[in-house]
Amino acid sequence: MKNGDSAASEPQSSYNHAFQHLTHCAMKFLFAILVLASLAPAQANPPSPAPATAASSQSISVDQANAAKARALIDQMIQALGGSAYLNIQDVSQEGRTFSFYHGRPNSYGIVFWRFYRFPDKDRVELTKKRDVIYVNNGEKGYEITFKGTRAQDAKDMTDYSRRRHYALDWVLRHWLNEPGVALFYEGHSVAEQKPVERVTIMNTRNEAVTLFIDLDTHLPVKKTFSWRDPTDKERNIEDEVYDNFRLVQGVMSPYTITRFYNGDMSNQRFLSSVSYNQNLSDSLFEAKVTYNPGKP
Repeated sequence: MKNGDSAASEPQSSYNHAFQHLTHCAMKFLFAILVLASLAPAQANPPSPAPATAASSQSISVDQANAAKARALIDQMIQALGGSAYLNIQDVSQEGRTFSFYHGRPNSYGIVFWRFYRFPDKDRVELTKKRDVIYVNNGEKGYEITFKGTRAQDAKDMTDYSRRRHYALDWVLRHWLNEPGVALFYEGHSVAEQKPVERVTIMNTRNEAVTLFIDLDTHLPVKKTFSWRDPTDKERNIEDEVYDNFRLVQGVMSPYTITRFYNGDMSNQRFLSSVSYNQNLSDSLFEAKVTYNPGKP
């Protein structure tokens, strides 16, 4: 009986061993299926950075197209102004009549004036028929000349003048556009001074911006606007300059009417009677020396 039992147990042991081996293989196979199943969704939908990259590229492309359109309009405007003749202006001589305003209302009957300007920072304005009130600006220095003598310009007047010069149309077109990092923005169609225009903004790396309103038909500038924040009260102010009555002078389209606005109110208006360019103005026109101090007796 013992030998029989031993003989019978051997097939049973082999069967058990085979069953265990088969079960182990089946478990491994089942585990492999589960692993593959868990990986399948990830492989079917792998993360793709392509859409984000495409969107980014599309955004850059749109920005570049916008800047290119703005640049094309500015170049077209410069050509309308006279192209190289405009860009090569070295000095300007003007005669006319100027009117000043307070809160949008005229506070004078108009004063005849003569103006002599040499790019980029020399300016002389002579007022009255006798030409006996004179303002001279040379770089960062300003002077007022009257029958009393020559005195330094008031600090506020000098600050206002320097700001207008910094945002002047010729300075923006001849200097800002050549600065590295300048940004151009096309802002679409609009209406300015009852004329259909296209808006373009020029921004430098100092976060200073000028918006130009360009005539849709003539491509000449209709208006220029900029804003600045007062360092004292922190309020933002807006200054506009409107150009009208253009005439061709020495190959340059010249506005014979220039109107300035301050926070929406008219502040100054000039009507020119004559304009000439590149007259080789003498340095002596822009030289002055303080002879008295109005703060002292």
